[in-house]
Amino acid sequence: MTDRQKSPRILYCHCQYAQVIPSETKTAVLEGLCQSSKAFDAVADLCEMAARQDPALQSLSHEGPVKIAACFPRAIKWLFAGAKAPLDRDNTEVLNMREISAETVLQRLEKEDMQPNLPEDNRPPQASESVPQKNPEKS
Repeated sequence: MTDRQKSPRILYCHCQYAQVIPSETKTAVLEGLCQSSKAFDAVADLCEMAARQDPALQSLSHEGPVKIAACFPRAIKWLFAGAKAPLDRDNTEVLNMREISAETVLQRLEKEDMQPNLPEDNRPPQASESVPQKNPEKS
């Protein structure tokens, strides 16, 4: 079975320390997951796990498609990258509990399809890469 055929793994972050997600949203999503038939992993705080470079993050990033109920996709992307566990852009969907309702989060977690939404890298060109010229002019 390929990654595309696997059911997405579900990861729920309770955002215990920063507490930037409304508590009623976190509670509703966690209760909804507990009442669903879906298997999921719940962690107290992804930021704390990333700071410790928890090996569990590497497992999550390498085991196929994953849906993460947490905060901003860009934050999740860089937390995993900082923990040396970069996520696959094509197989990761982050559901931002800071901006979308618990009902919407639960609806997306219930679905098998993926809507990958990690941002692209916005890194500057490296010294070994050539920088394309937008409008080369002859002198």
